[in-house]
Amino acid sequence: MSLDESIAFIPVHIALLTVSDTRTKADDVSGDTLAKRVEDAGHIVCARNIVPDDQNQIAAQLKTWIEDPRIDVVISSGGTGLTGRDVTVEAFRSVFEKEIDGFAALFHQISFQKIGTSTVQSRACAGVAGGTYLFALPGSPGAVKDGWDGILKAQLDSRHKPCNFVQIMPRLTEK
Repeated sequence: MSLDESIAFIPVHIALLTVSDTRTKADDVSGDTLAKRVEDAGHIVCARNIVPDDQNQIAAQLKTWIEDPRIDVVISSGGTGLTGRDVTVEAFRSVFEKEIDGFAALFHQISFQKIGTSTVQSRACAGVAGGTYLFALPGSPGAVKDGWDGILKAQLDSRHKPCNFVQIMPRLTEK
């Protein structure tokens, strides 16, 4: 697991979605944390939005971004817990063509090292639809850092070896 500096870095276009009934642009700490990390890694935040904890609104935003050819990746924060209002995972799964099962497993492994068994209360998930990667992270700044720093930063870097998400992007829509 290393970076091959002989390979060109390819910035990806990432849309960020905060799912919350209470957050605004002024106090979206997790969204701001994620945006800074994405940009610091050399990628482009090409869209950003906040939607309430409503499965239909979340799915509608995902579908809009999936259909936008300028967006390669969508990363959300929030709504992955166990309460009645936590419907992000259901919205994501309603649009997935394929689920990336290993994402949740690895997220929990990383999270366990920081918060122990409390990681079982998260339902982080990932998948692909319409050639777009979709990642749902919990809403805390710590969880956003775990998901980005521990998984996505490497997997969205075209130089990451032995493999990464960027190198297979052109093949995501093949039949």
